[in-house]
Amino acid sequence: MILWLLNHLSTSVIAVLLVGGLTGLAVAGSAAARRRFPHLAGGEHNEMVGVALGMFGAIYGIILAFVVVTLWTQRENTETIVAAEASGLAAVVRSADAFPPADRARVQTAVGAYTHAVVEVQWPLMREGRPSFEATAAQTHGLYEALLAYEPRGPRAETFYAEAVTRLGDVNTQRRARVTMAETSLPVLLQVLVYGGAFVIVPLTFLFGLRSLRMQLLFVAAVSALIGFSLLLVVALDRPFAGDLSVTPTPYKEAALSRFWPQERPEEPSASR
Repeated sequence: MILWLLNHLSTSVIAVLLVGGLTGLAVAGSAAARRRFPHLAGGEHNEMVGVALGMFGAIYGIILAFVVVTLWTQRENTETIVAAEASGLAAVVRSADAFPPADRARVQTAVGAYTHAVVEVQWPLMREGRPSFEATAAQTHGLYEALLAYEPRGPRAETFYAEAVTRLGDVNTQRRARVTMAETSLPVLLQVLVYGGAFVIVPLTFLFGLRSLRMQLLFVAAVSALIGFSLLLVVALDRPFAGDLSVTPTPYKEAALSRFWPQERPEEPSASR
């Protein structure tokens, strides 16, 4: 469900649905409770409700903070993995510049095929929550074959060849880490705590009575909106490769890897008449 929302709706639309929907339901529920139990306006149970809200709110706040920080760290780690893989590919390309023309062209062709497979084939699968190692298996094998076909001669060639082989090993490691990160999501137990906790805290606010109905609804709306925004962060960060806040494949198109992608030509100014 979360994956579908992230892939089909923008963050702003999800915010309206989640924050607005939760706030609207909370306000409607509070008004209904006030109408059904008019004595709540007297605040007879405020002391008990205040203690319960404070206790549950503190526990729920700690859980939310833990989840949000964990998901944000996970996203940053994913960005680091993607950048490291792209940097390793760029280093392979730069090391291959010291190879003879035929061998250099073979390595560059293999790197180009790999980057296109990552961006055009594997990335959409990761975005849909269906990561696959097989999506780039053939291109990865092609990278190794391109380097194995070259036999360096001389200290200079051996140095650059060793660097290219080392970097290729790093690329393979980061590739596995990237696909693994695409499979991660918030554990079911934490999902129950995060989303279920909202359905405990918000109804508790209905029992906190204020004489003014307007102030009562404002209080309930403020609490539910804050919880809604927190849940929005959880939803937006839950999948590192889906949604508006997702990790992008831009590093595979920059620096030394930009040569494998068509460059957009600036429009020529029309001749003045």
